[in-house]
This record gives sequence, structure tokens and C-alpha cells, in this order.
Amino acid sequence: MYELAVFGGDASGLVGAERDLTAVEADVALARGRLLHARYLEQRGESRDELSANGEELALFERAAHLYRALADVRGEGEALFWIGAFHQVVRRDDEVAVPVLERAQALATEAQDTLTISYVLRHLGIAEHTAGRLDAARAHLEESTRIRREIGFLPGVAANLVGLAYIAAGQGRHKDAGRLIEEADEIANDRAPGILAHVGEARRDLTG
Repeated sequence: MYELAVFGGDASGLVGAERDLTAVEADVALARGRLLHARYLEQRGESRDELSANGEELALFERAAHLYRALADVRGEGEALFWIGAFHQVVRRDDEVAVPVLERAQALATEAQDTLTISYVLRHLGIAEHTAGRLDAARAHLEESTRIRREIGFLPGVAANLVGLAYIAAGQGRHKDAGRLIEEADEIANDRAPGILAHVGEARRDLTG
């Protein structure tokens, strides 16, 4: 587009080219933020990732959200806002800040019919409810997230949710349900999500002895 404009005398493509680059920049910022989040999760409990702790991860997600908003990309903005909310919840452990951002992400993802992001938002809203001791609300969010994930074939996400639902079931005194949920999570994780197996094993030890 540069050469066409400068040497060809046709600048009609410059606006579109700038928009394309903005979209690429937004996608890269979101992807880099997610990689930092994965690194944080991998090192949590050992040595926390300084990049996540000092806010570079958050800055990337905020940059992505800003760029998607400028592009009027509702789906992209909703996904970026989810990750901002997840950062505040998981890294900063601040549900008070996270929940309103997650709720805004849910509204945008619903508008864009982005079911995968909706499933993520519902999971993390469920985590917030669980942390606050509101087990019925937590169960409702996680069950709806799980229903969506089954529907779209996101089985690793189903396994992760089942672990959370097992803890909720145990907290509600539904111990048989908790055992059943752990076994299903174990079956899915063995087949599709070995990274979840450690969480399944931890839940089994915590809830069944």
C-alpha cells in the first residue's frame, strides 16, 4: 500500500492497511499476554513470574482491548476484557476489580456470539462466587460454562470445570456427586488434557481422602 500510494499515486488503500495493522497489533498483544499468563500459571507456587507480577501482562491485555475497541471489534474487545478480568482475579487475587470487568466481557461476548469466551467468563464468575461462599451461584455459573464447553467440544475446559464443580458439590454436602465429577474429570483429562491431571489428583486427595 505504501508503494502504491507513493509511486503509483493511489492512496486509497492506506486506511485499510492501517486498520489491518491495528488488528494484527491487537492480536499480537493479546497472544503475548496469554503467554505471560501461562508462564505465571506454570510457575505459581514456585517462583512467580516477574513480568506478570509487575503488570506487563495486564498492560498487554489493556492494549489489546483499546485497539479492538478502536476497531469496533466487539468479539476481540470482549476476549481482551476477559483476560483483564482473569489477570485481576488470578494474579492480583482481586475479585472486586475482576468481576465488573468479567461482566462487561460477558456482555460483549454475548453480543458477538463468542461462546468460547462466554464459557471462560462464566467459569471465572463461578470462581468468584465460590470464593465468596455463594455455592449455589457458583454451581450455576460453572454448570452453564460446562454445558457450553460440551456443546462446542472444548473437552479440556470441561475437565477443568468438573474439578471446580466437585469442590462445590463437596461444600454442599453432595459427596457422591463430588466423587462422580472427579472420576469424569479424570477420564477426560487422561484422554484430552493431561495438564489437568494434577488438579484432578489434588481434588481427589482433598475431597475423598
